[in-house]
Amino acid sequence: MEKIEVLGSTVDFYKEIQNGLTVYQFDTSMCAPPDPMINVMAGLQLIDENSQLVMINHKSPAGLFPKIEQDFDFKEEQTEDGKVKVIFSKKSEASGATDFSQNCCQG
Repeated sequence: MEKIEVLGSTVDFYKEIQNGLTVYQFDTSMCAPPDPMINVMAGLQLIDENSQLVMINHKSPAGLFPKIEQDFDFKEEQTEDGKVKVIFSKKSEASGATDFSQNCCQG
């Protein structure tokens, strides 16, 4: 994995190619709010139909999903160490409605 700079991020981001798909990844499992939301909104701006964003967090970012569901698909998995892995992909019919400045969580 290659470490990359992501504008506005507060944690390290990494990039790798898996079977022709670009995968960006970051870990906010040790961060307190609003860092998870800040970083996922920064990371989502990187992806297109040929890439994914992987977030590792201490819990499900449930407040995020309504903000992005028009433009992004997501699935959650539990990791062996009890964290949550969320895999985001951009919808092919994305509307562009996501407001990336909405990077705070409301509880």
